[in-house]
Amino acid sequence: AVGYALKPVQRDHLVSMIESLGAKAEQTLRRVLIVEDNAVQRDALSKLLSSHDVETVGAGTAAECISLLAEQTFDCMVLDLSLPDTSGFALLETLSEAGMHSFPPVIVYTGRVLSSEEEQRLRRYSKSIIIKGAKSPERLLDEVTLFLHQVVSELPDEQQQMIRKARNRDELLEGRRILIVEDDVRNVYALTNILEPRGVIVDIARNGEEALEKLEQSITNPDGRIDLVLMDVMMPVMDGLTATRHIRKNSAWQKLPIITLTAKAMPDDQKRCIEAGANDYMAKPLDVEKLLSLVRVWMPQ
Repeated sequence: AVGYALKPVQRDHLVSMIESLGAKAEQTLRRVLIVEDNAVQRDALSKLLSSHDVETVGAGTAAECISLLAEQTFDCMVLDLSLPDTSGFALLETLSEAGMHSFPPVIVYTGRVLSSEEEQRLRRYSKSIIIKGAKSPERLLDEVTLFLHQVVSELPDEQQQMIRKARNRDELLEGRRILIVEDDVRNVYALTNILEPRGVIVDIARNGEEALEKLEQSITNPDGRIDLVLMDVMMPVMDGLTATRHIRKNSAWQKLPIITLTAKAMPDDQKRCIEAGANDYMAKPLDVEKLLSLVRVWMPQ
């Protein structure tokens, strides 16, 4: 759907919606609204996304965003959650409830660590959520390109290269070593079948204590260096959070990426995992594409 209205519909409201759709249909130049309070970041996003057929417009506050949406038509909106006059959550709820505004597809682009509750709240309004990081600009460009139905071959060369990089990330996994810390043999089998065909070298530990031993061994063996850890939370002998805390106490492993996996999708799970020292978190049952995306994002260059 490209829009919606609640019955009973007022004639003026219906006419306004049809005119808005007509304007969008006639529009050949794609327009992206960037809602970001940091002027430097806003300018960087504008340069990243602009091309011969994509125009970007910036808004530094929620009020400015609402004003622009009331007066102009946009194909996509990139939103940072931290705004000076209100939160991104409140802005999305306001736009959803205010029928007079053209509410385009939203990509949330934020540096915040989101709780499960916050993520579920955002999913009601946002098509995609991207956490800012070293590789996030490529993913943002890829997402916006998909939303705008752009043909990649018609983009500027630099943008084409960024998108190819985002879509060919299995090259990042070739020959990399991942330690799977998991006591359930079925989960070990499933994870191995996901990772090994993509060129990953898999090491296995059955509990947190074994994981620490594997990491100690890797220090003295340069060829066996572990690049990333997939850490189950609930395990015998030593659980995943305790193991993660031990890992972070060792200066040699301060920057080792750890993604925790848990069977309990409780609202405070992400917070507990991050506080223990994990870089990211994922609830079971695992979504293969999301897991691969997280592994690619955190894999050291």
